[in-house]
Amino acid sequence: MKGIILAAGQGTRLKKYTKNLPKGMLLFAGKTIIERQIELFKACGVNDIVIITGFAADTITYPGVSYYHNPDFAYTNMVESMLCAKNEFTDDAIVSYSDILYSEEMLTGMINSAHDFAVAVDINWKTYWKSRYGRIDFDTESLVLDPKGNIVSLGRENPPLDEIDARYIGLLKFSKKGLKEISRIYERDYEEYLNKPWKQSGKHIQQAYMTDLLQALIEGGFTVSAEKFSNGWIEFDTNEDYETATKWLETGKISDFIEIN
Repeated sequence: MKGIILAAGQGTRLKKYTKNLPKGMLLFAGKTIIERQIELFKACGVNDIVIITGFAADTITYPGVSYYHNPDFAYTNMVESMLCAKNEFTDDAIVSYSDILYSEEMLTGMINSAHDFAVAVDINWKTYWKSRYGRIDFDTESLVLDPKGNIVSLGRENPPLDEIDARYIGLLKFSKKGLKEISRIYERDYEEYLNKPWKQSGKHIQQAYMTDLLQALIEGGFTVSAEKFSNGWIEFDTNEDYETATKWLETGKISDFIEIN
């Protein structure tokens, strides 16, 4: 199994702390986010690790890691970055955003998933959101589950709360077979959606979010399974996220969401 870390973005909402750094190189409790992800992958037995770089690529220099570069990072997004490493689609893979920290329990759960398309979701997300933002109706996106725990739609911004059965985290597992289907669907849709919205986000295909790709899989008749967790992660998307998490670290509140060594 491979671990693929998507670290090409500029992280414009964290520029107070990452002016010349990718978000994943943000220091937290003495280590960068990417360093912590690499350590956790290895602790869980995933030693074949791939990082897709973009902005400030020369700052990411961890040994024993394979690197691919997205030269168009300034105007593309997660899916395009992941496809930069399609030569690595030779085994099952855990795909991780570079601006999140997650528990060993969560990563192990994703590794053990038997599904071709598995998505980590937080069913207790409101607790995290209340502590993070003081409200649950801010920076939200839809994620609707069927009775079997499969995702039937996701990725619509600021939906009614009854369309949020869980929170998308940014940690996924794709089987080798699933990665081949992803490549096929992306190639199939690429030319048609270069200049018009592809899926839920309204972005054209080069700027598509991972949730757009998942929606394309769902609409193609594939089962996208939600692997359910209750907290066990934090995200560093904005300056305020970093400052809040740092305060939690100082007070011990961070353990409400994740253990930090």
